[in-house]
Amino acid sequence: VQLQASGGGLVQTGDSLTLSCAASTSTFSTTNMAWFRQAPGKEREFVALITWASRTIIPDAIKDRFTISRDNTKNTVYLQMNSLRPEDTAVYYCAAAPQNKLGSTSSKYDFWGQGTQVTVSS
Repeated sequence: VQLQASGGGLVQTGDSLTLSCAASTSTFSTTNMAWFRQAPGKEREFVALITWASRTIIPDAIKDRFTISRDNTKNTVYLQMNSLRPEDTAVYYCAAAPQNKLGSTSSKYDFWGQGTQVTVSS
């Protein structure tokens, strides 16, 4: 599985941004997908996941601002980010796991995209 993340950029506090992750696989509809992020000097952090059945999990700290969705017809997963803050600045990575692996830890995911930089200025 190859993953291509896109949509990052430089935005201002309070702006919105949508990240996309296109997957090259014929089994996308049975693949669990997730987003992680990593800020400079910090560990990689779980952001959101969406199961093959479109169940979503987002940490309480960001669930009011972030939404994850998927379009199986386009083999793409999205991360909608609203009311962005400087602390959201990070490289955002999409990741994929088979149907029988699920979780918020990076070790659950076998495939990773290259990352897309999101910078939120104050």
